[in-house]
Amino acid sequence: MRVLTAVDQLFLLLESRKQPMHVGGLFLFELPELAQTADCNFVHELVQQMQTATVPPSFPFNQVLEHLLFWKQDENFHVEHHFRHVALPQPARVRELLMYISKEHSRLLDRAMPLWECHVIEGICPEFEGSPERFALYFKIHHSLVDGIAAMRLIQRSLSQSPTEPMTLPVWSLMARHRNQVDAILPAGRSILSIIKEQLLTIKPVCSELIDNFKNRHDEDYVSPFDAPMSVLNQRISASRRIAAQSYEMQRFRDIADKLHVTMNDVILAVCAGAIRRYLQSINALPKKPLIAFVPMSLRNDESASGNQLSFLLANLGTHLDDPIRRLQLIHDSMNKGKRRFRRMNQAQVLNYSAIAYAWEGINILTGLFPKKQAFNLIISNVPGVDKPLYWNGAPLKALYPASIVVDGQAMNITLTTYLDKLEFCITACSKLLPHVQDMLALIEEELGALETISLEAINNEK
Repeated sequence: MRVLTAVDQLFLLLESRKQPMHVGGLFLFELPELAQTADCNFVHELVQQMQTATVPPSFPFNQVLEHLLFWKQDENFHVEHHFRHVALPQPARVRELLMYISKEHSRLLDRAMPLWECHVIEGICPEFEGSPERFALYFKIHHSLVDGIAAMRLIQRSLSQSPTEPMTLPVWSLMARHRNQVDAILPAGRSILSIIKEQLLTIKPVCSELIDNFKNRHDEDYVSPFDAPMSVLNQRISASRRIAAQSYEMQRFRDIADKLHVTMNDVILAVCAGAIRRYLQSINALPKKPLIAFVPMSLRNDESASGNQLSFLLANLGTHLDDPIRRLQLIHDSMNKGKRRFRRMNQAQVLNYSAIAYAWEGINILTGLFPKKQAFNLIISNVPGVDKPLYWNGAPLKALYPASIVVDGQAMNITLTTYLDKLEFCITACSKLLPHVQDMLALIEEELGALETISLEAINNEK
């Protein structure tokens, strides 16, 4: 058995019917060349292969809860409880696919079984006329089992980098395919004594950082857990979800970052901030104070793919500012402040610092005692992705979108990842609180274009 960490248990405690706590991945494939004939039923054969496989699921897909305290290996795996095969009504565009994913993402996982589901969805129209037909894989797994970084590592191991490699095992049996990598992703055992010693050594540096925060609380670039304004994003949510997804050229973000001397992540946050500002203006709901984003930061320093190893930075999104450059600079400064603090601490110290600094927000989410006061307005998460093409039995992966969670007081989540030369954005939102959230995708494109224009003018002025 493996003991649940405090963070893993938190995701289970937060879960309710209207607040599922699983993350998801939507993977969009094109049929391979050899399958583009009238007599070939590529997806049907893929599904049959997965349904009839006798290889048991591997870690972490074989883990089931025991008294909400431990993970133990499931001895009664039944594929029909976890696998779905769906054909969308024709003609199915990505819009119809996202509507299906939105409904499935709002459904709870059954805690009596391993906490994951796999959906194969066929019948999606080609991206362009004359292009191959598409199909999709939607995989959801409970956040108590993995964080975003771990999920991406599992994906990389379940697909192939070769278009000719046959894959006869289902994605949940990936460890049988990569047996030589077992030790790399299984959680390492540690003694109780070493854990206690590590925790005791965090007391002094964590206290020092908390005192330093108090001394510098009036600095312009310091973001306090009490700075976030009340907004439409921070109300009690319903069970309904809306998933919106779009791909953007990564080089566009990188060029802006280089020309304006900031990081690419700063540009991503600035583009999101500008889009959110305009979206809230369109529904007459933009607060006068700047929105605050909770930006996850991975603390993984190994190749593991289990549990949750992350902390968070608070970023001032500058949504009260009309000037995109001033907004970008404010984001850059507030992010740098948090990064400098975390560089002074090791992983255990960062986790304990975060637990104390954001404790009241965790209590607030659990109890709802302060519904009009949030430590942040939304989460914007950038998950490292894949820079090599991936295939599933020869079918090329064309896009992947990471769907995340929303909770009471946090009605929108923006998660993105990288695949090849693209940034893959996925917005998860409560559809009853935030109507037409898919409009954010066009606003992101417009904000990106605006920063491109500004960065070009900056280069011309330097000349």
